Amino acid sequence: MKKNKTRDRILDASLMLFNSIGEPNVTTLLISDELEISPGNLYYHFKSKGDIVTELYERFEGEMAELLAVPDDAVISLDQYGFFAHVLFETVARYRFLYQDLVNVLSRYPQLQPGFQRLLSRKRRAFQRVCLSFQAQGTMAIAEEELDSLCEQLTLTSCYWVSFDSLSHLDERESVDPGRGVYQMLRLIQPYLSPEEHEQLRLISQDYRC
Repeated sequence: MKKNKTRDRILDASLMLFNSIGEPNVTTLLISDELEISPGNLYYHFKSKGDIVTELYERFEGEMAELLAVPDDAVISLDQYGFFAHVLFETVARYRFLYQDLVNVLSRYPQLQPGFQRLLSRKRRAFQRVCLSFQAQGTMAIAEEELDSLCEQLTLTSCYWVSFDSLSHLDERESVDPGRGVYQMLRLIQPYLSPEEHEQLRLISQDYRC
């Protein structure tokens, strides 16, 4: 039990440091100092910083996989879509160090590349199922080629919003507002919604508008 508790403390402290000062700026010595444990104690649980990053990614992918498992026959309302986007961006915000410099993270840790490719496919598939559900209910009117483009835009926004948002406060990495990303996700689908749904979407998006 104590072993697992120390391991979890290392992961939690590493995640906090990665998010607050950037993963490249964090060393295993800094992590052990943060926890007031010896470097040897940390090394007992993780042989390298890369092992910590990998386990944090696996934790993140597990949370995302559960969220993105949208059934083919799901009947999804606008409210549910808003909640889905909210949870998605909150999850991304908790592991935002992965997205703030995504290409470089994947270059430094190539072992993460297959996982991110899986995640990308799951995101695109989840957004497609949401839109198809809207179509089936008559909530959304969209041509097939536009549907593909919309799902691509939703996937792109979910992947790169954190990086884009970080540009507005480079000196304050802790300043993160998932709501700004949710607002964009809501507005991306607006042009394809039936007029009856516009007012409902406006009301939902008010909670996220800055």
